[in-house]
Amino acid sequence: MELNFKEIISVSLILFSVIDILGSIPVIIDIRRKTGDIHAEQATLVSGGIMIGFLYVGKSILNLFGVDINSFAIAGALIIFLIGLEMTLGRSIFKSEESTGGAKAASIVPLAFPVIAGAGTMTTILSLKSQFDEINILVGILLNLVFIYTVLRASQWIENRLGQVGANVLRKVFGVILLAISIKIIKSRIG
Repeated sequence: MELNFKEIISVSLILFSVIDILGSIPVIIDIRRKTGDIHAEQATLVSGGIMIGFLYVGKSILNLFGVDINSFAIAGALIIFLIGLEMTLGRSIFKSEESTGGAKAASIVPLAFPVIAGAGTMTTILSLKSQFDEINILVGILLNLVFIYTVLRASQWIENRLGQVGANVLRKVFGVILLAISIKIIKSRIG
């Protein structure tokens, strides 16, 4: 195993498109509004831990619990569906985080998992293992974590640039997109 710049770039771009942290900005803003803050460091570390852990022992953990990749992906899709419903309808479904941990709890669920390190990301990491050296996947994950941290830290600045109306419109539109993404994941895993 040796570092391969081409593999690192490929892995980084694949993970960047699957994680889609830029597309998750409305979700990040919504979580920060509900809880008052986002712990960027905590969310980045937890999502990084999930991705790196899944790189090395993901398939074994799923097998241990008798869970196949499709079931895992559908579970993640259902959480994304509920987040999309919240954003579109303006209703709170994830109430426990608000009262039992606030921003710290919301930085883990639903932000670190499933928004950042969701079923799609973990499934992608498993499939990358069959094509690339682990060290190059690890570097790709770390590069993505740096970008994720930067976006999380800048979420307040991004929201200020969008304004209240822009943020609300973006929230509703992205809520519908999340609903569609979750349904697509479920359809692809069932069919």
